[in-house]
Amino acid sequence: MTTATFAPAPGRAPMTRIIGRQAAMEITLTLRRGESLLLTLVIPVLLLIGVSKLDALTLPTDDRVGFLVPGVLALAVMSTAFTAQAIATGYERSYGVLKRLGASALPRWGLLLAKSLAVLVVLALQGGILVAVGLGLGWRPHLPGLVPAVALVALGTAAFSGLALLMAGTLRAEATLAGANLIYLLLTAAGGVAVPLSSLPEAAQGPLRLLPITALTDGLRGVLDADGGGAPLRVWLVLICWAVGAIAAAARLFRWE
Repeated sequence: MTTATFAPAPGRAPMTRIIGRQAAMEITLTLRRGESLLLTLVIPVLLLIGVSKLDALTLPTDDRVGFLVPGVLALAVMSTAFTAQAIATGYERSYGVLKRLGASALPRWGLLLAKSLAVLVVLALQGGILVAVGLGLGWRPHLPGLVPAVALVALGTAAFSGLALLMAGTLRAEATLAGANLIYLLLTAAGGVAVPLSSLPEAAQGPLRLLPITALTDGLRGVLDADGGGAPLRVWLVLICWAVGAIAAAARLFRWE
């Protein structure tokens, strides 16, 4: 006959479980925020439907939906991975939530990873809705381009997520709120999402192509359009540089309080 042992067994849970629970909490909180849903779902869907149906903007192709869907997908990545995440994390830091997490067994890199995993889950939901809307509007993507499109989205997510956490982990919450919204508006207007870069001054087109939103938009159009010819090397290099640089800076400079 064996005797049950009720002695305590102190020690932290496995790191995979800690990060998984934190990621699940991040997903739940994101889906509960009305402003996050506005940024991640409502605005991209309205932009896609509105611009595709109205002739107010002159596009460089007759396939308006084929031009817009990749741009709106890139906008969705930026809105979720950058704007919404930067604002939410900035206020969590301001309210002392991150300070409490810093005293737990969750390391800094674990928090960054959990937030990035939550962003990927939300993006999967967001992308599914936008693709369904695009197909309903008549979009016919180049199916062999789906695999490189996923790789481009992953790189774009890493770049924008790193930038969001860098901003939220170094600036005051109010500055993060203002800066994230301003950057979102500027990049939406000048990142080639719905307005072609060719319509902007020629001197500005070169520098704008070095931005992550422009590279992601160009890359998605290149791989999802049968006549796009694939994503140029420039796109991959720009996204990789932004992703590596932003994540490295966030991991080094992010402060809990």
